Amino acid sequence: MSTNIHPSAVIDATVQLGDNVVVGPNVVIDAGTVIGSGNIIDANIVIGENVKIGDNNRFFATCTIGRPPQLLGLDSETKVGKLEIGNNNIIREQVTVHPSMHPGKLTKIGNDNMLMVGVHIGHDCVLDDKIVISNYSQISGHCRIETGVWLSGMVAVHQFVTFGRWCYAAGFSGINHDVPPFVIISGHYPPEVRSINKRGLGRAGLSEEEQKNIMAGFKRLYRGGGSLTDRLKALDKDKDLDLNVREMVDAVLRSNKHRFGRHLELYR
Repeated sequence: MSTNIHPSAVIDATVQLGDNVVVGPNVVIDAGTVIGSGNIIDANIVIGENVKIGDNNRFFATCTIGRPPQLLGLDSETKVGKLEIGNNNIIREQVTVHPSMHPGKLTKIGNDNMLMVGVHIGHDCVLDDKIVISNYSQISGHCRIETGVWLSGMVAVHQFVTFGRWCYAAGFSGINHDVPPFVIISGHYPPEVRSINKRGLGRAGLSEEEQKNIMAGFKRLYRGGGSLTDRLKALDKDKDLDLNVREMVDAVLRSNKHRFGRHLELYR
């Protein structure tokens, strides 16, 4: 094992470090944490207990990973859950990521994500892969962010919100209900779906035909005549619906099961 640990780092004896790990000055790593190979952990970083980190992640200075969630009444005896982080993630300065508030459960971050300066990921969130969350966006607890989502700067997200894959939220948005896949959303209380995220469709590697089908489905759902409910029902009955459009329709149907449009609230 080849590691480079600064002499000022404080690492619990139970921590497991993989090969080629760099640990910078004044880093603190708490008990039970497992860190895979090729990780770079810059200066003045704190990593909490029982965090599991995969390979080739880059943690920039002053981020705080896996310390206890922000809960009233929390003390040193309170048992909380864990945090797992996958591979090839970029986690910039001042990012905070909290473990689950429930013993035996997880906050989970996948692979190839970028969390920019000052991002907060609350307890019990699940982030998939290839996600970009821009500066100072704040993700409340229990949220689900699917593959390819891009949140612009200073987006505030209510707890229990789901973002469908390859959608985009514009800067300064306040998101308080679920967001279907492939769309652009902006505004706050309520935010509104504006258009299709064409750049996201390209990043997703979808074919021209798939992109055309998504655009046509979007127009039927959000730009057709009658109410949104009527258009949704008509699309739901279409047996020949494109699979990606079906995904959009199913996302809206799920969110409509909860009075505030956050279907994960049903599983509290």
